[in-house]
Amino acid sequence: MNVFQIRLESNFIRMGLKIEKPVQEIKQPPAIQSIQQPKAILEIETIPGKLTIDQTKAREDVDLKSIRKRVEEFAQNGYQDWLKGLERRASQGTELMKIENGGNPISYQAKENSEGPPKQFNIGWIPSHNSVKIQYEPAKVNIEAQPQKPKIDVEIRKPIHHYTPGKVSIEIIEKNRLSIDFINLTI
Repeated sequence: MNVFQIRLESNFIRMGLKIEKPVQEIKQPPAIQSIQQPKAILEIETIPGKLTIDQTKAREDVDLKSIRKRVEEFAQNGYQDWLKGLERRASQGTELMKIENGGNPISYQAKENSEGPPKQFNIGWIPSHNSVKIQYEPAKVNIEAQPQKPKIDVEIRKPIHHYTPGKVSIEIIEKNRLSIDFINLTI
């Protein structure tokens, strides 16, 4: 017996995807920078040192005296010599007045007036020690510095961005199909 049959045969659609990838380009240009450092404000005040050298005593020790000093010394020495001479003559006159007391005052006085004082010699330093007076006041330096802040200017540059979107295109490789067959169909 022949049975009536309907045969259905179907094929699904076959699709293909054509994909173009997206392209993205990003470039970042460097920022433009300007940096300036102003000089610090600097104030320096200097008080110079003072050196004082007094060599008056050393010059006097080597007999290089000023005229004023020589006149003072000569006047003082003359006065002292005059007093010594006055004293010597007074004492010698007193001795001569008392000649009757004995002794030989005339020969003694002649010897005393003809001989000077004994010479003395000793080791000495010319000029004498510490005869040069030195006084020094050191210099003073006052420094004031005011720092200055740097001047920084920055220009930010935006990134350069190029974007090409991707594409997806669909193509049909095989269409869907449905075929129907009838078997054992009698009319």
